[in-house]
Amino acid sequence: MTDIDLQLDHIAEAAKVIDPVFLNSPQYSDEQLNERLGRRVLVKVETLNPLRSFKGRGADYFAAGLEPGTTMVCGTSGNFGQAVAFAARKRGLRAEVFVPIDISPVKLRRMKALGARVRRVDGEAKAAAAAFAAEAPDRVFVVDGREPAISEGAGTIGLELARESGIDTVVLPVGDGALIAGVALWLKSHSPDVRIVGVGTESAPAMARSWRAGEPITVDRANWFAGGISIRTPESESIRRMRSLVDDFVLVSDDDLRAAMRLGEEILGVVPEPAGAAGLAALTVHDLPGEFAATVVTGANAAWPRE
Repeated sequence: MTDIDLQLDHIAEAAKVIDPVFLNSPQYSDEQLNERLGRRVLVKVETLNPLRSFKGRGADYFAAGLEPGTTMVCGTSGNFGQAVAFAARKRGLRAEVFVPIDISPVKLRRMKALGARVRRVDGEAKAAAAAFAAEAPDRVFVVDGREPAISEGAGTIGLELARESGIDTVVLPVGDGALIAGVALWLKSHSPDVRIVGVGTESAPAMARSWRAGEPITVDRANWFAGGISIRTPESESIRRMRSLVDDFVLVSDDDLRAAMRLGEEILGVVPEPAGAAGLAALTVHDLPGEFAATVVTGANAAWPRE
């Protein structure tokens, strides 16, 4: 892991800098879930915060390092935009968020409520955001999956998971890769034998194919059902980190995600968004190794009726 540009001391620092509302989320083993999945599973629930997702950890740590008067600019399918809006408002900054036309209305409403200026674009939101950021020196283009600080902030989830002894497999949803890289770095540095498994969707396999190839591969998204983990072109920095830190990558179908959403509601009392249920889906349909697995319910910003 010598070529990784993430730093363990930054993850430890992030745990002291990030707004406490995002930290120390519940993590527990549920006997009914263990029985359904045929193994002991630790579930960490990242939905009980003002954003209903884990994204606030990374965005807030990144924003903490910006100069006053900065405008944070990003292109997003939703959850990261909410996190940027929250962090900018907390730190006295401004937020300009570019989103696709067909963004989830749940995510759109929260971004606006948090004070972001939201721009809906018919095309690539990230490209539009990059062009806008380049027009003025006080604008910072923030790319989830590229910035080390965002992954280090998300890595605080690994710090918290490590408080539970005996975990041998960690199964995580993967969109841009910030979460899995940060968590994997912390866990592997403290428990080298832990196995890290990423989960993507069959309808949007860009990250899975890029991870296997070792370079960015663009894949058109077939649908927006699991928008939180559906990306077209991964960041090269994220692929490099994941190639060093991730042991396996599996895909699940939209039907698998729907079943996992129902499982979360029925047993955990949490209604995940499709992407947020990907870890549960993978543990249900794939024969993954390990006697004590951990996963994270990463978000609960599903539209209603469900997407």
